[in-house]
Amino acid sequence: MSNTNIRIEQTQQSRLPAVDFDNLVFGKILSDHMLVAEYSNGNWNEVSIVPYGNISISPSMSALHYGQSIFEGVKAYKLNDGRVSIFRPDQNWERFNKSAARLQMPEVPKEIFLDGLKQLLELDQNWVPSKDGASLYIRPFMFATEAALGVHPSDSYKFIIITGPVGAYYSKPISLKVETHYTRAADGGVGFSKNAGNYALALYPTELAHKEGYDQVMWTDARDHKYIEEAGTANLLFRIGDTIITPHGDTILHGVTRRTIIELADKWGLKTEQRKVSVAELIEGIESGAVTEAFAAGTAATITHISKIGYDGKDYELPPVETREFSNKVFQYLNDLRYGKIEDPFGWNFIV
Repeated sequence: MSNTNIRIEQTQQSRLPAVDFDNLVFGKILSDHMLVAEYSNGNWNEVSIVPYGNISISPSMSALHYGQSIFEGVKAYKLNDGRVSIFRPDQNWERFNKSAARLQMPEVPKEIFLDGLKQLLELDQNWVPSKDGASLYIRPFMFATEAALGVHPSDSYKFIIITGPVGAYYSKPISLKVETHYTRAADGGVGFSKNAGNYALALYPTELAHKEGYDQVMWTDARDHKYIEEAGTANLLFRIGDTIITPHGDTILHGVTRRTIIELADKWGLKTEQRKVSVAELIEGIESGAVTEAFAAGTAATITHISKIGYDGKDYELPPVETREFSNKVFQYLNDLRYGKIEDPFGWNFIV
């Protein structure tokens, strides 16, 4: 899709001057424009970039009743040379369409997702923060818009991309409660897809964890609650002995940051394993000292150290953050790469 295929309507009054870039709260500030695309009669049409604002929906809109709604999380960074770069958006586009297929929704073409995103950021590039640790969060999402009741795939959809400057999602190491009662996903389900329902069902167990003093839950398998899956907002990785280990399977989100970390560890000559990790193995490893690092990884969370894990009424403390060689190294490396402080040998930075 060429530039002429996307209609652009610029805002008459930018909200940028009112933004305090030194005090960014995650998800509260949205940029001036958004991309909107409509799907009907088997085709994508009416692709436009318009001023950010409310949208009109029908009370019988399918997504409100039957949950056909998916999204992605992407980030853009201001490089050292002043250019704007989006980190690995092709991976998000591919994952978005896998989510769409699982929920019987149409794929979004690359030229709408990636080229449209590029044009949107060209227009709103001044919204990308230049401060270390800050970025422009990008939220592509799609939902069913057919105005009719009845359980069936919608005949129309809306795809939107909104963006906004953000600071850190977590400002300090987090504590996790191992969840042994409630379930996030089961085999054959939708755990691998980034759909709205996966996050809604996590809210109640997460609130219970908050009341017990934990920041997030550590999800376990639905059948036996023996195997670790992911945290509420990120994938999990552990250093056990000399190996970087991460849970794997279709009940967890296939994270872009997680994949990036594993690729870097492989490149640096470290042992990596993507496999089942039992709660018992983790607890025994913490007690014996074999577990030297534990961290969460995701687009929003970036790399967040885990300070302690609560299980069966007992808290297990992880080693001090400053001793965590791998996670500190990969955090610094990714930071430097995303902000253009070092060469990008992988082609991960998508220049706007």
